[in-house]
Amino acid sequence: MAAHIATAMKPKSNNSNSNNNSNCCSNGYSSDVSNGSDNNSPSPPPSPPKPRLTPSLSQCRRRLRSKTKSFVRRENLGSGLNFRRNLRYLLLLPLLYISGLLMCVGPFSGFWGYASVPGSVYRSYENFQRLWDDIRLDNSSALELSSVWKYKRRVKVQKPCPNSTARNHFSMYRTSIMESPGSSGYLIVDANGGLNQQRSAMCLVLTIQVHIWFFYAHICNAVAVAGLLNAILVIPRFELNSVWRDPSQFGDIYDEEHFINNLKGYVNVVRELPEALMERYDQNISNIPNFRVQAWATVNYYLGVVLPILRDQRVIRIAPFANRLTMNVPSHIQLLRCITNYKALKFSTPISSLAGKLVSRMIERSSMTGGKYVSVHLRFEQDMVAFSCCVYEGGEAEKLKMDSFREQEWKGKFKRKDRVIVPALNRIEGKCPLTPVEVGLMLRGMGFDNNTSIYIASGKIYQAEKHLAPLREMFPLLYTKESLATPDELAPFEIFMKLECPAASLRGILLSWQL
Repeated sequence: MAAHIATAMKPKSNNSNSNNNSNCCSNGYSSDVSNGSDNNSPSPPPSPPKPRLTPSLSQCRRRLRSKTKSFVRRENLGSGLNFRRNLRYLLLLPLLYISGLLMCVGPFSGFWGYASVPGSVYRSYENFQRLWDDIRLDNSSALELSSVWKYKRRVKVQKPCPNSTARNHFSMYRTSIMESPGSSGYLIVDANGGLNQQRSAMCLVLTIQVHIWFFYAHICNAVAVAGLLNAILVIPRFELNSVWRDPSQFGDIYDEEHFINNLKGYVNVVRELPEALMERYDQNISNIPNFRVQAWATVNYYLGVVLPILRDQRVIRIAPFANRLTMNVPSHIQLLRCITNYKALKFSTPISSLAGKLVSRMIERSSMTGGKYVSVHLRFEQDMVAFSCCVYEGGEAEKLKMDSFREQEWKGKFKRKDRVIVPALNRIEGKCPLTPVEVGLMLRGMGFDNNTSIYIASGKIYQAEKHLAPLREMFPLLYTKESLATPDELAPFEIFMKLECPAASLRGILLSWQL
């Protein structure tokens, strides 16, 4: 009995290769103990602790999977926290930058007592008064300021329009897009802006301070689009702009007959739509539905979107036409731009005649400089001052006046919530129109003395009497079209000269003739 119990109390071997596991009871004892003992035998002692089993392969995989998931969760949590933290910094930096600008150059800078940033405040008139004695002495000094005239500008020879290869390509192109003999239809465009904007395309315009990028292409591009679509172009109409208020039309400025004749063989141009089409729209071109073309539209856009509509309707009107053709066009289309600007567009006879007289009179009045003079296109009209949102020296009264003018002409454009106006920052970035005194200081700094004749080509200068006075002190020989021409000579242009803000119709043309 003792031997039997001693044997039974031995722990079972845990060899995984042994087959005795199948003979073990649930309590880890040999089945012989339970079978060989009766109910009266004493209870066995407590079971010894289970030996630590070696984990199986599946258990290891489960544990490894659990640890990996836990690690990934921790990594994702850490990455998320870092991203949120960095995002806060990215959002905070622009706010700090804008706040700093407002504090330094904005309306709140006065509260902090900081000095204004150099260049953020208009002080040109103060500088003129401070430098005036030195400016006057320059004419009597040993420095020969008139020597600026000895540097003769090298006149660039005008390059001819593309050669016959481009012309042949255009002829083949026009033939290729014809579905049937004849044109695709009639093209009407409304050109907007001043003279230089209406005329300009990828061509040089002979004016100073021309804002070519404001309206990239009107007349030149109208001809190019007509050639692209194989359309008949109706003489472009000039939009009556709410700011310019200039009723000029094509025939008032350009020679229509010369324009039509010089484009023959490239684009057919007519003065009016055929009577049948006019009847369809009750004799009113404005009744023709306006087709909105996307800005800087590509050649493929015109061929894929506009051309099918033109063929279907036989007439299409595009308004506004500013910036409606890409710069990148094939050479045979660029040829049309070139021919239009350098051959087809010619000033009308009344304008050409008056411009020639003014140029001759300026040469006569510039005898002290050998017939040479400077022509300046001032851009200091009221609309330019208002649009720039720059502050000059008019104080609160000027601010209220400009705010009223902006609201009247641009109807809430400058009151949008997404528009932040910081006049001082505009001035630092060079976005403010030059005043007449600034133009005078620049010319004197370049070396032009007070014997230099200056021709002013501009519209109605903002507060002209006040702002032109220092320019007259620096350059007494200051002329305008009113001082050069007789009242009878200006009479045909009286309607344009009476406008509060005349377009470049006359002033731009006269300036172009002088350069």
